[in-house]
Amino acid sequence: MTDFERIRRSCLKRGDLWEDPDFPATQSSVFYHQKPPFQFIWKRPKEVCTRPVFVHDAPTQFDIVPGKMGDKWLVSCLGILYLTKGLFYRVVPADQTFHSEYAGIFRFRLWWCGEWVEVLVDDRLPTVTGKLAFLQSQFSDQFWPGLLEKAYAKLHGSYEALKYGTFLDGLADLTGGITESVSIRQDPTTCGRLLNRLLEMTSLVTCTVQTSTTPQIRAPNEKLANGIQIGTNYRLYSVERVETFSGEPVQLVKLRNPITTGGDYVGAWSRDSTEWDEIPPHEKERLGIRYTADGEFWILYSDFVKTFTHLEVVHLDNETSRDEPSLHHKHTWQMRIYQGSWQRGVTAGGCRNNPDTFHINPQLHLILSETEEVVVSLNQHSIMEPKVIGFTAYSLPKNIGESAGRQFFKKNKSLVNSQYTNSRQVSQRYQYEQGGYLILPTTFEPAQESSFTLRVYSCKPLKLKLLDTVPSLLKSAIVKAPLTAIDGKNFSQYESVFLQLADEHRTVNSFELQELLDACLPNDYIKSCACMEVCRQIVITLDVSFTLFSVNDISAPSLSIERLATSIRPFRRLSSPGLSIYRCPEGSIEELFTFPEYVTADEDSIGNGRLKFNDFKDLMCSLKCWQTAFKNHTKEKTGILKAERLKDALLEVGFQLSSNVLSILILKYMRKDGTLRFGDFVSAILHLTVSFSTFDSKDPLQNGTIKLTLTEVSIKLIEKLNLEALIARGIAGKVLVSGVSVDSTWNRWKSVGFWGGGVSRGAKISSESR
Repeated sequence: MTDFERIRRSCLKRGDLWEDPDFPATQSSVFYHQKPPFQFIWKRPKEVCTRPVFVHDAPTQFDIVPGKMGDKWLVSCLGILYLTKGLFYRVVPADQTFHSEYAGIFRFRLWWCGEWVEVLVDDRLPTVTGKLAFLQSQFSDQFWPGLLEKAYAKLHGSYEALKYGTFLDGLADLTGGITESVSIRQDPTTCGRLLNRLLEMTSLVTCTVQTSTTPQIRAPNEKLANGIQIGTNYRLYSVERVETFSGEPVQLVKLRNPITTGGDYVGAWSRDSTEWDEIPPHEKERLGIRYTADGEFWILYSDFVKTFTHLEVVHLDNETSRDEPSLHHKHTWQMRIYQGSWQRGVTAGGCRNNPDTFHINPQLHLILSETEEVVVSLNQHSIMEPKVIGFTAYSLPKNIGESAGRQFFKKNKSLVNSQYTNSRQVSQRYQYEQGGYLILPTTFEPAQESSFTLRVYSCKPLKLKLLDTVPSLLKSAIVKAPLTAIDGKNFSQYESVFLQLADEHRTVNSFELQELLDACLPNDYIKSCACMEVCRQIVITLDVSFTLFSVNDISAPSLSIERLATSIRPFRRLSSPGLSIYRCPEGSIEELFTFPEYVTADEDSIGNGRLKFNDFKDLMCSLKCWQTAFKNHTKEKTGILKAERLKDALLEVGFQLSSNVLSILILKYMRKDGTLRFGDFVSAILHLTVSFSTFDSKDPLQNGTIKLTLTEVSIKLIEKLNLEALIARGIAGKVLVSGVSVDSTWNRWKSVGFWGGGVSRGAKISSESR
């Protein structure tokens, strides 16, 4: 049952009329910036007229007018939509009335932020002096225009926001297609060839007269001398070639003004003009002159080029065009779509003016099997605060499987550059040769966040896929200490401080390590990694007891989770001192994880959570290496790393990461100002080190696959179960699932206290990340 059906049924049962809580009948729903010029009174259609009609079944004249405060561009959009009845009823479901099962609720379907959404509104409409203030029917009592306008205003946040809309944006929202604007006068010959191709495709073609005068200043019904209305979009149906009695060829364009109340064309070849006397009867019959509909007329092609300034077109994909019978005989567009987002520090690299971060933008691989003219359209989902957006395309070498790095864009010139604008949609038409191309949708400035939809339309088959980096460990992030010195200094200077804090076994725990680092690290910039959380991570990373499990045997019987929790602790030592082999009393365990029958580790490090001096020396060498990588990418200010440069900094350390893995790190470590400190950087390295190490221990055959018995595995669930160890490789590899409820499993593990000792801190971190 849909929300519409549920609400209507509930209202009918109670005998109430629905009032929309998300778009209330208040002044703020009309104006949010300006002071309302009128005092609006909200009324339902039955309070405005005696016999309201939602939509007439029989064909009727389009008589919609803006009213006192409506928008003319929206009237033009609805006029074009009304001429294509299949698309019209997709947006305006006709099975709604003010009589049978009337509950004051109506629904409409609009293309919004990359998908078709059903918008519900109540039928209270703003009125002034008893008449509708906005869109309305001039000669009938139809109320679909006012209610559809209200649904559209609800998506935008208010009626006032519609003032800043455009015809192309509106047509895209009403049809689900991509739009483009073509200048007619810039190259009339090329435009003529393009027009003929467009009329063969599942596209709605309109033409308009645009002037330098803004719509707000222009007179409401400003016309040219031949009767063509300025700012009105005329539907263009066909271009026909006819011969006169004398054999002279004449090229005519068939147009229709959807706003039939605006007056007729009065130029050459208009209705009842003397030019038609020169056309033979059989040609008139072919053109259907006798059956010309209201608002339809013919114009000489040369006059058409002189009169109109732009073609404004919407291209429809195969699924949408099937709803419109008049498009069934036309060629359908091949369409590929990608929906993504610009995330700060991950995929929000800005335009080509930002060479250090441009490469982190989403990279889409377009593959064309033959030379073809392609239309690429980028649509942003930031409606209230639109960003300046655009895209760039590059020729791509063959057999590329991963995203291109920074050097690729420094060495190669771009092939296509769209305009950058804060419009909802940016489109570009270009003739591409056969081969592969890289398309990068971007915001103009880096670090700006928004989701987006990118669609590619072509007459011929094409492929579009996202290129991303496969997570991998290029080199160990932990640097082994040399036998002699670091930075020209002997390790003995650290050893004395270490031994002062160490226990009788010459080891330190995380608390003592914090004191040690605070004493040994040179300045506050480096000491940012000496916090307790990082010190605990260091101990976890360098203490092998936390990575001792591996997948070797899955044939043994399984235990319940409760028995697993009580069986982990009493592992029994089977071998002599120095090397211990522990065996679970019940054999192998396979329910949430698949464990080996035997687990091998260095006895001295089993579960003690302490570091030796050799571990500390490795840590100091590693910190020096990580500090160098950090400095190499902190150009603006020492000690501060911009989130957009984290990926390259981690690559220098040895981690090659995908966007999904990087996104988790950014969400965990990025500060409010979009930066990371050295301590954050170190913490990220430690997390990744444990992640790669643990995945490798569970994948001894390096199949890129591990087996877990969870009902669903995703990044969020991995965090929820404290499985950070699987993030780095789990995204690239596979996690096999065999059906345990994640939520119930998590609670059962907590209830039996499995996450004891040092590991319980991981559970806390996981809950915070959730």
